Amino acid sequence: MHSPYEPSIEEAARLEALRQLELLDTAPSEAFDRITRMAAQLFQLPIAAVSLTDVDRQWFKSKVGVEHDTIPRLKAPCAQVAESGAMLAVPDLLENACFRDSLLAESGIRFYLGAPLVTKAGHCLGAMCVLGTEPRTVTEADRATLADLAAMVMAQIELQHALGRIDPVSGLPNRNQFVSDARDLVIVHPAGSPQLAALVSLATPEELSDAMRVMGSAWLDDIVRAAVPALRRLAGSGKIYHVGPTQFVFLAPLGLSLARFSATLMDWLAARVPMGQAGFLTTATVGLVRFAVGQDAPLDVLRNLHSAAHDARDAESGLRVYSPEQDAAYRHRFWLISELGRALAQAGELHLVFQPKVSLRDGGCVGVEALLRWNHPETGPIPPGEFMPIVEATSLARATTEWVLAAALRQLAAWREQGVTLQVAVNVSAVNLEEPDFCDRVLDGLACHGLPASCLALEMTESALMRKPKAAHDTMARLAAGGVGIAIDDFGTGYSSLSYLQDMPADVVKIDQSFVRGMEKDERTHALVTTMIKLSHDLGHRVVAEGVETEEVAQLLRAAGCDEAQGYYYGRPMAPAALAAWLAVR
Repeated sequence: MHSPYEPSIEEAARLEALRQLELLDTAPSEAFDRITRMAAQLFQLPIAAVSLTDVDRQWFKSKVGVEHDTIPRLKAPCAQVAESGAMLAVPDLLENACFRDSLLAESGIRFYLGAPLVTKAGHCLGAMCVLGTEPRTVTEADRATLADLAAMVMAQIELQHALGRIDPVSGLPNRNQFVSDARDLVIVHPAGSPQLAALVSLATPEELSDAMRVMGSAWLDDIVRAAVPALRRLAGSGKIYHVGPTQFVFLAPLGLSLARFSATLMDWLAARVPMGQAGFLTTATVGLVRFAVGQDAPLDVLRNLHSAAHDARDAESGLRVYSPEQDAAYRHRFWLISELGRALAQAGELHLVFQPKVSLRDGGCVGVEALLRWNHPETGPIPPGEFMPIVEATSLARATTEWVLAAALRQLAAWREQGVTLQVAVNVSAVNLEEPDFCDRVLDGLACHGLPASCLALEMTESALMRKPKAAHDTMARLAAGGVGIAIDDFGTGYSSLSYLQDMPADVVKIDQSFVRGMEKDERTHALVTTMIKLSHDLGHRVVAEGVETEEVAQLLRAAGCDEAQGYYYGRPMAPAALAAWLAVR
């Protein structure tokens, strides 16, 4: 059971909804008092109240027959209404195990009937309640009457909050109003009726950020106001909703086909005249969604609209219809981010495997590359190709590298105790190279395990090195000066700049497997790999070829002077025990 100071997720959302309505501790209102007086008169009871359930109290927005403004939440019947979202009838508090020793019962209250005050988003704020000093039987008519009074209270709350339904800049209905109106469509249209909605985005987040750095937030207000007349013409007689900084939603006339609606919107995009001095710095896109009236939740419709408008940035026309398949891919991506963050914080799901690197001169194992593997408790093994690109593009990069580095150093220390001296290579991302304390963390980790710096190599891609070249160069130089090996990974797939290759303090270049695989069948690829090997040697680098799968390729690489090879021909990525067995038979 959650304490008042550690609310559940649902309770936290309910409390946040109550806070946003700004009702707590406000002055009495005749609009609410009128309903409360009506309740007391209809039920012929001395006490009636609009009771809002806060963290640890029941606060009365309106009351009849009560002197105080608040009572403790503990054992208050209204709190049970807020928690359940259902009407509660207690014919006799003294006969009820939950409430016989409550503050209300001790003060002489015997009867209670409370109806939930539920927002359109489903959050129960508290109760419209009536109370008496004598036991009383509750009829269905009583329940219906109190439910109607509770609905009147919620209508008044919504009305008072209506000022929060209009965007102050555009003067258009906002996101909250769209949610309300979309939910009410079922009142005028049969449930399940097909409906089309469009979201017009005037600029990407990146464009907004760049322009606002130069012209300030007033510029955003200007382009929004300037866009409204054109959007009104586009929507015709339909209502337009301002649902984001530069995002606007409107519905197509019922019965309009997707083809006709799309054509209208594409014509608008093609004819749109950039507005203001920064108009040419922004790109408008449109997302379209088909939904069923009364069946698809308005918030889901909005999310799908945003997803389609985002995808439209990659469409030549600037318009994209919502794709469930694409959306599923995005949702899976976010699931992976969340789950990997959890897996990094607990033991058991992540582990390292090690792929050997073999000398092409004598066939001996000169080192291994540490590779992260993830065995999810519900879905099983997740391929690294699914989660590693996400790691490199999010804030998980630091935590993931920290985990891999710590695990690799522990394994290195264990091997050295067993008399096995291998260099272990760990992949790092662009984010790691830009961390001011990255070098110190690496060197401190080595020192903590009593390991020489030469037993560790760090591999980084060309693209990572070129994102912030100076920061990457400085980090690499400090690591190299500390004795850590530096390798440029996937060489040939990134910028392939000769100047950076000359300047970077790396001692190893790894030729990407996309060049190595199949080089025995393509003379041009063979020539290219040979040239890459010679160039790297001329600049003082050792060369490792990745993706070696056949003896024929190994011979070609050996003939070209390549120093080391890595690939399935020599060994797949292995757990430490399997690697020990592999080393034993070399």
